[in-house]
Amino acid sequence: MRKLKIVIIEDEAVAAERLASLLHEIAPEISVIARLDSIASAVPWFMNNTADLIFADIQLADGLCFSIFEQVNVNIPVIFTTAYDQYTIK
Repeated sequence: MRKLKIVIIEDEAVAAERLASLLHEIAPEISVIARLDSIASAVPWFMNNTADLIFADIQLADGLCFSIFEQVNVNIPVIFTTAYDQYTIK
């Protein structure tokens, strides 16, 4: 069975680690191939790499994660993670 390659975009290290831990508990076949903590790190990563699924916090230290997807064409599913309900519709 092929491992599902996951990218976590989260600027809080504890939250990123907790999400990775939960994912491994639920589905041990998941492989977190990158943990990115900013728009500045995510844009170049996605220019040269791909994954099967992205978990992205919306509010990052250097802006909203939507800006990543405005700068780079990413054609894989994204699950947005946020504590802010005002981003639900966007």
